[in-house]
Amino acid sequence: MAVLPAVLEIPSDQVFLKVRQRQQGASQYQKQAEQGRFHEVREGPARLLVNFTDYLDTGLFLDHRITRQLLRELAAGRRFLNLFGYTGAATVHAALGGATHTTTVDFSATYLDWARRNLELNDIRGPRHELVRADCRQWLIWARDRYDLIFLDPPTFSNSKRLEETFDVQRDHVELIAKRCACSRRTAC
Repeated sequence: MAVLPAVLEIPSDQVFLKVRQRQQGASQYQKQAEQGRFHEVREGPARLLVNFTDYLDTGLFLDHRITRQLLRELAAGRRFLNLFGYTGAATVHAALGGATHTTTVDFSATYLDWARRNLELNDIRGPRHELVRADCRQWLIWARDRYDLIFLDPPTFSNSKRLEETFDVQRDHVELIAKRCACSRRTAC
C-alpha cells in the first residue's frame, strides 16, 4: 500500500485495499464506514458507481465483467430479468445492449436505490425499466411477466431479518432455478 501510489502515479487517497475473508452471521454485511463517497467507473459503454469505503463489496463484482458484456451482447430486443439485482450493473449492460424491458428484483432498498442511480447515470429511465423490492423467491411465485434473458446471481447465504427464513444457495438453488424457468418464454432454461 505504501508503494502503490508511487508506482501507479496517483494520490494515496485514491488507493483502496479490500481483503476478502469468510464472514458469518451479523458480521457478513457490516458497514466498514459511512462515508457515502461514490466514484464513477467505466466498464465498456456503462458508467457505474462504486463505493470503496463503506462495505467490503464495492458495488461491482469484477468476476462478472465477462458475463455483463455477454448480457449486453444478447439483450437486443429482449425482455431482461435481473434477480438478486444488487446495484443493477447487469441491468445497465442489458439496457445499453438494447433490452426492450428490464426488471431488477432485490430485497434491499439500499441496493435498489444504487441500481436506480446507476440506471440514471446511463440515461436509462422510464416504465420500461422496473425496480422491484421483494424477496426473489416470493416474487417468482406471483410474477406473471415472461422474460427472454435472465441473470440469476443469488448470494451464497442470507439471513436478513426481513426474510421469513434464511436463504442458503446449497439448499435452495434447485427450487430457485425451477421458479426462474417458469418465468422464461422458452421451454428449456
